[in-house]
Amino acid sequence: MGQPEQRAEGVGPFITRLTWRPPGGGTATWESRPARRRGLIVVRPPGAGGGRRARADSAVLARLRRLNAVAATAFVIGGALFAAGAAVAQFGSGDATTCASIYFAGGLFFNTGGYVSLLQVVNAPRHVPGGEGVLVARRWRWWAYEPMRVDWLSAFVLFAGTLVFGVDLLDSFLQGLSVQQVNRLIWAPDVIGCVLFLVSGHLAFVEICHGRPCVRRRDLGWWIVAVNQLGSVLFMVSALAAFTRPATGSLINADISNWGTLIGALCFSAGGILQHVERP
Repeated sequence: MGQPEQRAEGVGPFITRLTWRPPGGGTATWESRPARRRGLIVVRPPGAGGGRRARADSAVLARLRRLNAVAATAFVIGGALFAAGAAVAQFGSGDATTCASIYFAGGLFFNTGGYVSLLQVVNAPRHVPGGEGVLVARRWRWWAYEPMRVDWLSAFVLFAGTLVFGVDLLDSFLQGLSVQQVNRLIWAPDVIGCVLFLVSGHLAFVEICHGRPCVRRRDLGWWIVAVNQLGSVLFMVSALAAFTRPATGSLINADISNWGTLIGALCFSAGGILQHVERP
């Protein structure tokens, strides 16, 4: 006999939804985000009008809950600290070192959230191609290289972005920098980090929309991706406005930079709060 009939959806090399006929009949549908975030797979028995949601076993679900809680909490706190740093900068209630310290603390939480998001992907339960529609967990791993998976690539790019932001935040403690040094050591990593966040968000949309533009008002996962991507856009606006003009030594627009960071950071906090709800 040949392989069971399968229908794959996605874009390019990335498969984000797979539907097949299990040996026992009916259909099974695996989708990348529900499977890895909530341990869900949809199975429709032969002749059934609706489908049932098959879950991974209790040990796997407990692992997913722990990882989700850590990542979500880290983004909530990290976003809140970035918003606090921007508020201090905008309303003048602290000096540059105070702002840098608050941002740096927030950056550590973003680092944590980024890495745990990668762990969520690496340790997510996997489907068995052609099987009866079950999710199977592998042994625990602290790292894996899987660039042909869009969820892995999105999480990896996000984590890389948080690390690049760390370079920017560390350099912001340096004193006596020239305008050229400020733009090279602080502004450039900031922009690169924002670009990586935007790329990660785009890949997250590819995963949840299967490579096509979509608006899913009733899908919590879509709202989480959308809110975080809005935060990334505002961070990019903030970064561009924070370029220091060589001729004057002043920012292009400090108000836009501060408000973009503040509102963008609140978006990440909101995304973290919503992520607490999107759990197994």
